[in-house]
Amino acid sequence: MELKTILGYLQEKTILVTGATGFLAMVFLEKILRVQPDVKKVYLLLRAPDTNSANDQMHNEIIGKALFKVLREKLGADFDSFISEKVVAVPGDVTSENLGVQDFKLREEMFTEIQIILNSAATTNFDERYDIALDVNTFGVLHVLSFAMKCILLEMLLHVSTAYVCGEREGLIPEDSSSFMDEKAKGTTKFNFQVREKKVVEKKLNELKARGASEENIRSTMKDFGIERAKLYGWPNTYVFTKAMGEIFLENSRENLPLVIIRPTVVTSTYKEPFPGWIQGFRTIDSVIAAYCKGKLTCLLVDPMSVFDMVSSKSINLLMPPNTTYNYIYIPVDMVVNSIISAMVVNANQSSIVIYHVGSSFGNPIQFCDIHNFVFRHFTKSPWVNKDGNAVKVGKCTMFRTMASFRMYMQICFMIPLQGLKFVSKASGGYFQDMYVNNSRKLTLVMRLVELYKPYMLFKGIFDDNNSEELQKLTSECYIDAKEFNFDPKCIDWEDYFMNTHIPGLRKHVMVQ
Repeated sequence: MELKTILGYLQEKTILVTGATGFLAMVFLEKILRVQPDVKKVYLLLRAPDTNSANDQMHNEIIGKALFKVLREKLGADFDSFISEKVVAVPGDVTSENLGVQDFKLREEMFTEIQIILNSAATTNFDERYDIALDVNTFGVLHVLSFAMKCILLEMLLHVSTAYVCGEREGLIPEDSSSFMDEKAKGTTKFNFQVREKKVVEKKLNELKARGASEENIRSTMKDFGIERAKLYGWPNTYVFTKAMGEIFLENSRENLPLVIIRPTVVTSTYKEPFPGWIQGFRTIDSVIAAYCKGKLTCLLVDPMSVFDMVSSKSINLLMPPNTTYNYIYIPVDMVVNSIISAMVVNANQSSIVIYHVGSSFGNPIQFCDIHNFVFRHFTKSPWVNKDGNAVKVGKCTMFRTMASFRMYMQICFMIPLQGLKFVSKASGGYFQDMYVNNSRKLTLVMRLVELYKPYMLFKGIFDDNNSEELQKLTSECYIDAKEFNFDPKCIDWEDYFMNTHIPGLRKHVMVQ
């Protein structure tokens, strides 16, 4: 049997990428351009009002990143002309018909040229406004699917989902279709979500507007409404519920379109490519690490013996910024990108649907207590220096295995003292009122976030990756260059990765900013 090449398949291909400013999409773009410069064209869908704005956004938020320094050094003076030749910034939006591409000529060009679509557009906030989450994560998928069906040369639609569409399942979670979600949701598949949920959202928004609700009130109400709808059908939060519905739509509406669904756990810094440790923004456990090394995090609601793929949580420390997200999940982003490219190549032109879990909990598990140990050792050896020039001394975090023990801790350490502060403030004629209000607001926020992220702090599932194993086997047997697209988590030495790659990368690319 004559062996093929993955790079050979990508040659002269035209690709559309949605969610182009996202972490995963940027690493995908960089990899394609670096390893296969003979790709024909890559369209990047960007939320911008016009072409000039889209081009500015592409150069400022994507191409200008340090991520592209290897490619920039490789091409030298030809870098800008290469980007102009290969990459097209397209103003649009997945929440609109035809992906919001207004230019008729450009749209028809895309319909006749595109062979591969990577849909990575999503809002990942666990408590996003329900109307926004639906528009992007659910109905946005339908718009992408509709667009894909108009692409006459289409060979592959790859949709990036999340492993946590499983909800709060325990034990070994298979790479099955969304049929289990249909069953889990019970009555949800008996009606048309596209009609029902739109009507529910419109009714709620109309009620709020009729009452003259402020924008802030509408925002908070719609966030709560999303959680309410998710829990009604058996999911813990708005994000995974809307992503699950997106998968259901894809499976039920794709007809014979070649479809791959990649379900990563949560993605973190690069393992090797284009260089180790690159990361954009606080991701996964990184906000926990940042708070910990600055002495602001002393306790967590987490089972230290849990296998982390990882999970998602929020800080439970009152001193953390109110909008800081903690998504514990570990699979390096370059490995996810390699799995995406491999899946595209292997499944191209197949009128089937294949789902892949891309994570490490099954093949190379790591426990939270090990992560904590790595972080403690790193910042003990190389402490964070605060703005006053003083090295911050770190200690071991207190970990609470149950919500009951955490609530008791919060009651003793924060709630009772807060009530004391309230009493003192009243006795002093309101002298401490501002301090009381500020601390009360923080405490309310912390408890909300802990309730929201509790299912992930104490997650008991392990993600089966049998399909991903088969994909690795198939690529290694059939493609000469399979090693260039490695995504086997078993090769990761977690201690080395944390100590010498991830934490140094976090300090260099994010924390210093």
